[in-house]
Amino acid sequence: MGFESNGSSASEKPLKFLIYGRTGWIGGLLGKLCEAQGIEFVYGSGRLENRTSLESDLASVRPTHVFNAAGVTGRPNVDWCESHKVETIRTNVVGTLTLADLCREKGLILINYATGCIFEYDQDHPFGSGIGFKEEDEPNFIGSFYSKTKAMVEDLLKNYENVCTLRVRMPISSDLSNPRNFITKITRYEKVVNIPNSMTILDELLPISIKMAKRNLTGIWNFTNPGVVSHNEILEMYKDYIDPNFTWKNFTLEEQAKVIVAPRSNNELDATKLKQEFPELLSIKESLIQYVFKPNQKNPVV
Repeated sequence: MGFESNGSSASEKPLKFLIYGRTGWIGGLLGKLCEAQGIEFVYGSGRLENRTSLESDLASVRPTHVFNAAGVTGRPNVDWCESHKVETIRTNVVGTLTLADLCREKGLILINYATGCIFEYDQDHPFGSGIGFKEEDEPNFIGSFYSKTKAMVEDLLKNYENVCTLRVRMPISSDLSNPRNFITKITRYEKVVNIPNSMTILDELLPISIKMAKRNLTGIWNFTNPGVVSHNEILEMYKDYIDPNFTWKNFTLEEQAKVIVAPRSNNELDATKLKQEFPELLSIKESLIQYVFKPNQKNPVV
């Protein structure tokens, strides 16, 4: 659905984006996309948890749309959030709600990059079944504190008709040197689990998020490529396209649990809604090959 915003359509006035998350991976890529597309943008200097500083940004920038790619995910991983709960709440819950509230006051759409790691396979959505979680399904995974805060804020944001919530999962990009890249992560792990998951190819989907802003779309969206791919399938592609000598070892979820602090989410999200809005969207395996592996190809694939 759309929102009657004070911003947008390009026929009315030029686009001007206010982006939060300058130092983050998605925020940085978003700025580069705006540059490439000739869209005026400014990175917010305010802190999400400081309402006054956000008000100042909105007043000085006067954007047509606001993008939130800021948030606490933890370094080196979400286990950090288990021992930094107040800091995680302050940004992921209080900060995000504050930004959404201010945008609503100003009649602005907020494109909020959220997470789909708020679900896990269950008896109604067993892995391998092809039955994915839909946008309206209630989150069933709060195993990590990070996911708990994200499920909490998503539920509250449902009340803001100006928010477009994009559920990102296990993001991947063509930059295989980036330590945040899911492929880069699993190629560096000593052992990996092998479970099919929905994932987000940023090279394909971030440009779509800009199109969503232009269309003033709101509500919750499973922001993943259709279908699932397993860890081993990705690593097989990596071996085929990038490094023929690459090897890896698997371990079970039970074995993994012994070396991590908080459980991890594994799930399939139903991307039907996004695919209907953007029919050109590729399946996860097609997108991996086109946007990630072919541009980085070092081996002739037989």
